[in-house]
Amino acid sequence: MLSGYNRIGNTESGEGSSTLEVFSTIGQKNLPEKFFIATREEMEGAISKAEKAFAVYKDMPSAEKARFLDAIAEEILALGDELIERAMLESGLPESRLRSERGRTTGQLNLFAELLREGSWVEAVIDTGKPERKPLPQADLRKMLVPLGPVAIFGASNFPFAFSTAGGDTASALAAGNPVIVKAHESHLGTNELVASAIIRAAEKTGMPDGVFSFLVGRGPITGLQLVKHPSIKAIGFTGSYTAGMAIYRAAVNDRKVPIPVFAEMSSINPVLILPSKLEKESEALSSQLVASITLGAGQFCTNPGLIFLISDKFSDRFLKSLTQKMAESSPAVMLNESVCRNYYRTRQATAHQKGVIKLWKGEDLQAEYKASSTLLQVDARDFIVNPELQSEIFGPASLVVKCGNEQELTEALQSLHGQLTATVIGESNEIKKFKNCLDILASKVGRIVFNGVPTGVEVCYAMVHGGPFPATTDARSTSVGADAIKRFTRPICFQDCPPLLIPEALKNENPLKIMRRVNGQFTQLPI
Repeated sequence: MLSGYNRIGNTESGEGSSTLEVFSTIGQKNLPEKFFIATREEMEGAISKAEKAFAVYKDMPSAEKARFLDAIAEEILALGDELIERAMLESGLPESRLRSERGRTTGQLNLFAELLREGSWVEAVIDTGKPERKPLPQADLRKMLVPLGPVAIFGASNFPFAFSTAGGDTASALAAGNPVIVKAHESHLGTNELVASAIIRAAEKTGMPDGVFSFLVGRGPITGLQLVKHPSIKAIGFTGSYTAGMAIYRAAVNDRKVPIPVFAEMSSINPVLILPSKLEKESEALSSQLVASITLGAGQFCTNPGLIFLISDKFSDRFLKSLTQKMAESSPAVMLNESVCRNYYRTRQATAHQKGVIKLWKGEDLQAEYKASSTLLQVDARDFIVNPELQSEIFGPASLVVKCGNEQELTEALQSLHGQLTATVIGESNEIKKFKNCLDILASKVGRIVFNGVPTGVEVCYAMVHGGPFPATTDARSTSVGADAIKRFTRPICFQDCPPLLIPEALKNENPLKIMRRVNGQFTQLPI
């Protein structure tokens, strides 16, 4: 049974008099539970516990942290159908999608546990001293990654498990050795409480310090920004809208005495470039593939293909006819929450009324039912190039086709793109090589290039990059999915001529952790 309390470390707390309720777009009403908005004192309590926990947690052996992460995964699974049913009510997402997402979430936790047990993620580098070097001796220098301190994580609305309370941001921050304070997303407070209870149970079972994890309920512009501005918070993880992400970023940079890193995934429309030969040979199959991707999950994916670039000819016209027909045949779907639904119809309307935009298909307005109908718009490259508003994200089942008169127009249109999470190139190998200039432009704009596929779907693995140049993220050097996500919540430190007794385990001559290290320029697992 849900309590509606915040969790200040291992302690439930509901000191405030104000509460929030969750609106269900499936039930079209507020759910009955009330959740206490955290007070300033409760926030201070969570941060104080996190600081004390950091002093202990950062130095705990990697094997113990790994055991903690695996235990979180086990406790999430132990919640069973109760978690799935609550998330369905709060997100409007279907059972099959949520069961899959739960598996992805536990898989992320297991991945970081595996990363910790292997150990090389600390990037240990040793340059041994050369006292005999002339004219000056070389000091003994040893470098590795270390955790930052308490991290604030903001849950996302479109992934109530995988990018939320125990999602990739939380998992990677905990793996790096940082306590985490989650600002619960207002759309799925019950789901958050259930998952948070799993994290707390795992922390208690594995002997983690009180305060290694907390969560706070509140409104983003108040509770969220209070967290961001607190001097003891050392980094931020965020997935959500451009507006909210930039408010957090500005507060972290401009409103603090000491700025902190913000890893915000915000806005992306994920261009798809379809080359002529594929349009000629596979227009029917391509239109089916793209419509499935555009409408997947009511289009509420950060990797939704929101732009389609092609060169105009008789084959592109045939393709667009098929694409339009299939979009018109797609079924409306319930959206995540009231705000997402309202913004979808607002932004599609604004885009449809931009100069030069043609409506190929525009489903009826179903806001009253909290459902999204699909939308397909078209614009010529020249109008697209001069109008940045056409790159506004329509978060829902919508896409804009950019028709280019020739390769030169295509190149200029691609060059005008903002930073994106992904780009997709659909074409035969020889033709892609011919359009290498376009490929190079796309590579400069994105974090991941997909060939002859669709961008929806982000594999949790070692090679994944889920990031990209601004405004897709606030830091193009990072990824929020995959093993390298751990690096966001670390910093390098160098030990010069450190006494042997004080050298961290990862940097000792004996290499007791048996990890891969760079020693005097060579990678090795051997002791020195």
